[in-house]
Amino acid sequence: MAYRYVKARPSKQIHERTLVASCEPQFFRKKTSGRRKFLSHLFILGGMAILSWALWPIASFMFITAPQYTSVVSPVQEVYALPQARFSGMISGVVAASAGTEIVSDGRDFTNPNIWYPDSPQKKTVSNVTSYTLSIPKLSIIDAQVKISGDDLNKSLIHYGGTGLPGEYGTAVIFGHSVLQQFYNPANYKSIFSTLPTLKPGDDIYVRYDGIDYRYVVYEMVVTEPNDLTPLAQRFDDSYLTLITCVPPGTYWKRLNVRARLVKI
Repeated sequence: MAYRYVKARPSKQIHERTLVASCEPQFFRKKTSGRRKFLSHLFILGGMAILSWALWPIASFMFITAPQYTSVVSPVQEVYALPQARFSGMISGVVAASAGTEIVSDGRDFTNPNIWYPDSPQKKTVSNVTSYTLSIPKLSIIDAQVKISGDDLNKSLIHYGGTGLPGEYGTAVIFGHSVLQQFYNPANYKSIFSTLPTLKPGDDIYVRYDGIDYRYVVYEMVVTEPNDLTPLAQRFDDSYLTLITCVPPGTYWKRLNVRARLVKI
């Protein structure tokens, strides 16, 4: 007896299952590749957004805000500075884009105001008044502590020792810390002067010193180089106030000087 084997046609169900099985690897490879491309593009866009978010305050200050100021003062000679002053070296450093974190290229701690002008150190004065308060309504700064001849900008504003006192003839010079404006907190001394560049001539600054309230009005905004000692110079024809912080926001490149004059309350 002879036998003959005849290959039957596969059923429709078996044919479809075989076709799907043969296509699955290529399908999933394409799907996985698409996900990877999407994630890579998402990370790139996210990185660019973070970088732009951090750099925008610096760029806007340099190209929009700074040109509106009265002038940019270049370093002066010793004869125009305080008696013991000489040029200090150029200060270089960048503040990290996080509140209260400093990264300084030469290792110096700029939360200590004595580092800012090493050739013109603060004078330690003996007085019954060691601190007072400062308020800037426009910036929501209320009764911020100002320590006379202090050495830690993380804990208070610092009245530079040897400069004039509020209400008296001369110029009271106050230093404050700043970081990127996104981290601004008027109650945090690590970021308290971050929005100082937004002040304008005519804005009010209030000081309560030794139980007496004084009102100062901003009349000038000036940017100086970090080795320029003119911000410490004294004027004795009236009572003045100078607020100093670093600019552009989040850097130590230059100094912003907000100058105000005493007026009647």
